[in-house]
Amino acid sequence: MNEIIYCNHSQPRCSGLGLLAAPEPFYHADRVTDFHVMIYVLEGAIFVTEDETDYEIGSGELFFLKSGIHHYGKREIPRGTRWFYCHFYLNSSDEGLAAPLPKKLSGLRGSGIEQKILSFNEYAASNDRDKEWFIDLKLAELLTSILLCNDRPAEKLSLSGRIAQYLRENISEPFSAAALEREFYLSYKRLAAVFRAETGQTMQQYHDSLKMSEAEKLLRSTLMTVGEVAASVGYSDPLYFSRRFRQLTGQSPTEFRRRAAEQF
Repeated sequence: MNEIIYCNHSQPRCSGLGLLAAPEPFYHADRVTDFHVMIYVLEGAIFVTEDETDYEIGSGELFFLKSGIHHYGKREIPRGTRWFYCHFYLNSSDEGLAAPLPKKLSGLRGSGIEQKILSFNEYAASNDRDKEWFIDLKLAELLTSILLCNDRPAEKLSLSGRIAQYLRENISEPFSAAALEREFYLSYKRLAAVFRAETGQTMQQYHDSLKMSEAEKLLRSTLMTVGEVAASVGYSDPLYFSRRFRQLTGQSPTEFRRRAAEQF
């Protein structure tokens, strides 16, 4: 069954991840990798054959491909399929607890596992200056949750965490000090001081970074036009959005989308 053995003393190492959308039908790559692959399908279906066993991963299903095993595609992955992928390495360990990761999990739409997968991707796409230190730890937490199918409720958020959550939920709206004061019943000066102290950036900087991170996600994982992506993150002028996107990423939205698709 080509199971991946996960040990609590084995630190995973992430080598690539993201959300992608298929602009055209295609076959899964024919390859043998030195990394494991985690796939979670949001829409459509992924068809892959591993070691002569055929698999179909549909919407709301999670699947793992093992390193060192030949896998390829026999059937076309349909246009519009959207999926999350993560390439990762595991170091072997003779100590601690060990168990196989589930080859496939189904029925995950709306589940805690799905939310953790999407939150992990969101963190990886964020501008957190310390994320290179924490990304593998967050991957370890995600893999452990998958192993245990542990859907514990989220911990209570701090004030800065609640502000960040509010800004994420209002990503398509203009930044508004008055709206923040109404939401949290505190002065903008107080909110700004707490957020800056706990995150190292202003609320407006964070909101702007969220918009671009969301734009990157939409360019990678949907078939929306550049104009539709711009409107979705609150830019009424697609040309201004494209200029701003290039300023922050070093490439145009079209170039970003093309290069992202080449990374899978």
